[in-house]
Amino acid sequence: MGLISALFTGVSGLTGNAEALNVIGDNIANTNTVGFKGSKAVFSDIFSVVLNNGSTAFEVGRGSQLQSVLQNFEQGAFESTGNALDVAIDGNGFFIVNDGTGNFYTRAGEFRINDQGLVQTPTGETVQGFQINNNIVGSTLSDIDLTGAQSAPQASTTFTLGANLDAAASAGTTFTSPITLYNSVGTEVILSVTFTKQAGANSWVYAATPSTGAVTAAASGLISFDTTGQLTGASDITMTIDYSAAAVPANTQSLVWNLVGAAGATNGKMTGFAAPSNNNSVVQDGFGTGVLTGLAVDADGKISGLFNNGQTDELFQLAVADFLSPTGLTRVGQNLFAVSAQSGQPVIGTAQTGGFGSILGSSLELSNVDIATEFVTLIQTQQAFQANARVITSSNDLLTEAVNLVR
Repeated sequence: MGLISALFTGVSGLTGNAEALNVIGDNIANTNTVGFKGSKAVFSDIFSVVLNNGSTAFEVGRGSQLQSVLQNFEQGAFESTGNALDVAIDGNGFFIVNDGTGNFYTRAGEFRINDQGLVQTPTGETVQGFQINNNIVGSTLSDIDLTGAQSAPQASTTFTLGANLDAAASAGTTFTSPITLYNSVGTEVILSVTFTKQAGANSWVYAATPSTGAVTAAASGLISFDTTGQLTGASDITMTIDYSAAAVPANTQSLVWNLVGAAGATNGKMTGFAAPSNNNSVVQDGFGTGVLTGLAVDADGKISGLFNNGQTDELFQLAVADFLSPTGLTRVGQNLFAVSAQSGQPVIGTAQTGGFGSILGSSLELSNVDIATEFVTLIQTQQAFQANARVITSSNDLLTEAVNLVR
């Protein structure tokens, strides 16, 4: 009977719109979920019943069904944070994370360092990337592991001393300039250069003594100033410091005392004016071992370590992936997606290459759910549910009338 079919047609509408309400509720519930991508319910009609020998003139539908739930991968807004490992992708791509069994993909970049030095999501998946050694990015995808990250020391190879030696000082007057250097193992070495005024001219004899090791070449010498207080006959001095007998042995150090400029004349840093002797500057190119004190992420997704020796080293580059059909990805919860037959296989690369977007450090991508749109859809779905319920009650009334015909 047609009235019975109408009942089940109304039921199909109730069922489909109830599922659509669930989709809308899920979207609204995740309004504040970082990196969340909203969904949309897609309906289709149920295959119709042919009533008259296959004639298309007498087809009647049997209601509707929820055909699929499509993800909306539209870009969400960005929020600035104070954490360097809060990262977001501006454009196409997904971060790659691994739970120990396989890779998953996410737009939520709330990453943290765990107690083992691994960069992970709040739910424990480890972020994947490419290790950087000596500014060369590796090609093997691996866990981002910052365990033991430190800045290796660099031995000083040159120094420039800015000082004035008093031209009016009497013969035998001494003045000492302490210079902080570093050797090959990062030991801080204080090189004390003592100047002694000579009689009859504006000349000084220097003697260099390190706090550890011994100067084996150019440990002493003479420097002279002309009548304008500038160095005369100046040339760079190359010292050699031997650390073989030091408490902490290190490589023999060749150290250039820079006294002349590019044109071969004095660089003006050492002067012999008639003013009290003083030290005004020391510049050298070495540094000691550095301990990690902070992180920074650039637009290419490169994670750089900030160290307490003043150095910045690139450690890892975040890996990103994209798909021919992102809407075909499977939701697995916890802001994660998994590969499916409908999504295709991931194309893995780095930010700002190919079609991948750029990385925003200290930022998070917010949910792309629009509350206003969801409430309008909610009203529309509610009305559709009520209308289908009315179909059922109307069919029931008509069936009741039909039953009453026997009275």
